[in-house]
Amino acid sequence: MERQRSLWAWGWQDKFPDESARKGLVAMVGALVPGVSPALRALPSDEPTVPDPVVDNPLGELASQAPRDRAMHTRGRAFPDVLAGFSGDYQTAPDLVARPRTTDDVIRVLAECDARGWAVVPFGGGTSVVGGVDAGLARGDRASVVSLDLGGLSGVHEIDPTSRLARIGGGTLGPRLEDELAPHGVTLRHFPQSFEFSTLGGWLATRAGGHYATGPTHIDDHCHAVTLVTPRGTLATHRHPASGAGPEAARLVIGSEGALGIITEAWMRVVPRPRWRGSANVAFAKFEDGVAAARALAQSGLQPANARLLDPNEAKLHRVRFDGTAVLLIGFESADHPVSAWLARALELARDHGGTVVSGPTEKDDASRTGEAGAWRQAFFDAPYLQSALLSVGVMSDTFETACTWTQFPELHARVVGDVQRALAEQCGGGIVSCRFTHVYPDGPAPYYTFVGAARPGAELAQWRAIKSAASEALAAAGGTITHHHAVGRTHRPWYDRERPALFGEALAAVKRTLDPRAIMNPGVLV
Repeated sequence: MERQRSLWAWGWQDKFPDESARKGLVAMVGALVPGVSPALRALPSDEPTVPDPVVDNPLGELASQAPRDRAMHTRGRAFPDVLAGFSGDYQTAPDLVARPRTTDDVIRVLAECDARGWAVVPFGGGTSVVGGVDAGLARGDRASVVSLDLGGLSGVHEIDPTSRLARIGGGTLGPRLEDELAPHGVTLRHFPQSFEFSTLGGWLATRAGGHYATGPTHIDDHCHAVTLVTPRGTLATHRHPASGAGPEAARLVIGSEGALGIITEAWMRVVPRPRWRGSANVAFAKFEDGVAAARALAQSGLQPANARLLDPNEAKLHRVRFDGTAVLLIGFESADHPVSAWLARALELARDHGGTVVSGPTEKDDASRTGEAGAWRQAFFDAPYLQSALLSVGVMSDTFETACTWTQFPELHARVVGDVQRALAEQCGGGIVSCRFTHVYPDGPAPYYTFVGAARPGAELAQWRAIKSAASEALAAAGGTITHHHAVGRTHRPWYDRERPALFGEALAAVKRTLDPRAIMNPGVLV
């Protein structure tokens, strides 16, 4: 039997915790989170109730109107999405799910929808956590909404080993992409937390950030050239390593979130697969000392692959440490040389700021991911499963992220934690807020926050909105960006509109009018 993804939860159906595991989760969360009394809830049916489509299918074999297909393409995996799916709500399902197999098929789908004024929602892996693929919100007053699934435009089509480039279909999921690059001895070296279920086109459309803490980690850094199919025609950017010929067209496509067109393929920069890996964990009695060590590491020029700082709450939630210390996870990797000298210098910097090495240093002279580094990597990819599992035991959890300068961070952190903690007290009767650095730059960190609290049956969405609003307002007031790598979508639009220069907003709207005159592409996103 073919493995199936869950209709409502993150990931594979067969990876959702069974009743015994959920009972263990009840015990763990009850012990770690004040004010929470988790209890098992009945799981939803796997047979969705979907309203009849309001239009016929003019696309023939290119589209499906099957109930499960439409249910799977109703929304992404933000907390409100998971909550709606848990309650069995698929009333806003798209009328059709289009599955083009070629660029010409994409052109045909867009032409049909443009002629009829139907909304089109580009759908890669459906992992958006910001309302970026929500069919109901895209519909508005339009007669119909079509979810355009890019899964048929998948695979590594061409390799240029001399220039270290690969031409890859926009619908290629992370695991397939890496599996097809592996025989050539190369990797894209881009591993977002959604890696297993997200696509290259989705990464490009949302300016995704990868797992690596420094160096080339954003998908922008890896993109050589990109092809965008719009209702007005095809925009293929010039292939070059760099250019000074005016504003870069690719920069307009990357981050466009489906509002301008469909990313069908891209030439991407690839690198040799790592051979050497070294890692160590450093504990800090004070979180601010860990912050200082992370800043020193980011500004040292050493460019570690991992420089992930976990505050005490985050260390407990991820079962790294339970003694109230903050932990800095440090890792280096290279395809060219051993990394022990770089790791040793990084540990010197950490000790200079009061750190104590509690694990490592270790170095592996192979391409395997074993030991603590491998365990952390697996925990990183499994973490999204936890949100769905927590909801099933009556606990609300979510994350939000930002970036700011090192100078701004102390004030921003204090304000965010204080405001979200107050919102949790008001909405949930208590809870916890934790923080980790996902990325560190010479000029500032990317703090990533998690909040956990008790969910009141029937009031979960209102609770979440109040806490999310408190967090977003705190970020804006303290000078952080509304999103470092989760994208804008529809959830962040109010704060994005305030953050971006007004004149740029007008210019972006003008570009959309040129490429998408009838505004059919992902309505409500960006502009």
